[in-house]
Amino acid sequence: MQFVVPLFTHPSMKGNERNRPDLFDLRDILAAVGLLSRLPVRVDADHAMARAAFATWSYPIVGLVIGGLQATLATILIWLGVPVPLVAGLILAAGMILTGALHEDGLADCADGFWGGYTIERRLEIMKDSQIGSYGTLALIMSTGLRWGALWLALAAFGPLFLVATAALSRVGMVALMYALPNARPSGLAASVGKPEPIHVGAAALIGIVVTIVFAPSPIMMMIAAGLVTGAVALIAMRKINGTTGDVLGATQQLTEISLLIVLAS
Repeated sequence: MQFVVPLFTHPSMKGNERNRPDLFDLRDILAAVGLLSRLPVRVDADHAMARAAFATWSYPIVGLVIGGLQATLATILIWLGVPVPLVAGLILAAGMILTGALHEDGLADCADGFWGGYTIERRLEIMKDSQIGSYGTLALIMSTGLRWGALWLALAAFGPLFLVATAALSRVGMVALMYALPNARPSGLAASVGKPEPIHVGAAALIGIVVTIVFAPSPIMMMIAAGLVTGAVALIAMRKINGTTGDVLGATQQLTEISLLIVLAS
């Protein structure tokens, strides 16, 4: 069954799928889940390819689903009497499994490329290399350690519901950078997805804000942190590679999540 919202139209849409007037289609959620996670969902491949940029509005919903699964697991583990430090570690592992470590891979590639090359071309070449270097290894160690410690403190203070907010809000910046920055290379994940419309960025931001207000104990501080990190990543990406890539988007999610957890732990 197909559900669409025909109230929003865009005259520039072309092609078999883009001749349709709807800017929002609930099948976009499945397309986004299929792209950003390893959850076993059934995706209409033609629809997902044709509306890849339009589906970006639902990226925070993917976060909501992943965060909801993490919060459910944390609740069960705490009820079973598992110590909170171990719960934090298991939640981290669950997130990596649910996403296929997609965003961690982006963070490592950006760390290697941005600081391992002296020219834009060389940086992009390093980022595309499947091998990991010293910068990428250290970035993953720091990311995992910071998130584990902050998760431990936040879980002890607030319980697991905040996981829904951090997962949703940390994916808003990805949509913003896709819209605001040029693609650093003509091919790759970011280029294949395309650019969202302003209304999709606004919808993603609205979803992230609402979820944060509902589930987080410090929504204002978290939103400020998310905005600052997204802006910082945008400036660094423009300076290093003159644009964005799929790896930059993944790094944005990771760094934003770290900042949100630190806000909560503080």
